[in-house]
Amino acid sequence: MPQDDRIHPSLAGFPVALTLPVQWGEMDAYGHLNNTVFFRYFESARVEYLARCGFLEAYERDRIGAILHSTTCRFRRALVYPDTVQVATRASSAEEDRFTMEYLLVSLAAGAIAAEGTGIVVAYDYRADRKTALPKDVRRLITELEGW
Repeated sequence: MPQDDRIHPSLAGFPVALTLPVQWGEMDAYGHLNNTVFFRYFESARVEYLARCGFLEAYERDRIGAILHSTTCRFRRALVYPDTVQVATRASSAEEDRFTMEYLLVSLAAGAIAAEGTGIVVAYDYRADRKTALPKDVRRLITELEGW
């Protein structure tokens, strides 16, 4: 299946978007994408977002990193092989020690939204083993990514 590098119009306004192939091995016994894989797709977008906002660098430098507090998914459409999906994420809000992410997953074969979700990411001091404030540079880069 040819891959289209254009981003689906539903994902406008999301600063991070990835295009991923649906793999044969991701299917379940019912012949559609296993529900756990949707969370892996969200994770791929989240990790790219964490890289772009400097959280991965903050962990390497200061051992202040991200920890996933909670996540949700609303499954809107079954996915099957072969297909290609686009998954996008953005921060919808930020507090002192956390920010909330929104995810949107689009099936390119169907040209429609397949899932939407949320995640709460908390700043975590891995040396002190407790949550902490978002690093200032991370907060600044989130603000720049989102245009707040």
